[in-house]
Amino acid sequence: MASQKKIPLRKCVATGEMRPKKEMIRIVRSKEGEVFIDQTGKKSGRGAYLTLDKEVIMNARKKDILSKHLQAEIDASLYEELLQLVEKENHSAK
Repeated sequence: MASQKKIPLRKCVATGEMRPKKEMIRIVRSKEGEVFIDQTGKKSGRGAYLTLDKEVIMNARKKDILSKHLQAEIDASLYEELLQLVEKENHSAK
């Protein structure tokens, strides 16, 4: 009898949904206050997870959710980078 492997779940800061870690992207604020996308999910610092979905990212941008959660200034280029990641994921899934 094979035991099922536990799937790590994370909570999206924009929607509040619990989803598998693989369906999400982690944004990190380092001790120096630098905010960046952590595609490995292993970098140290304060992390926030967002669902890899265009609507979720746009909503997070509009409501300034990441800056509240990470207590840091979020540059507009970070959201652009997130949207590009979503596009890349959607194309590779097809």
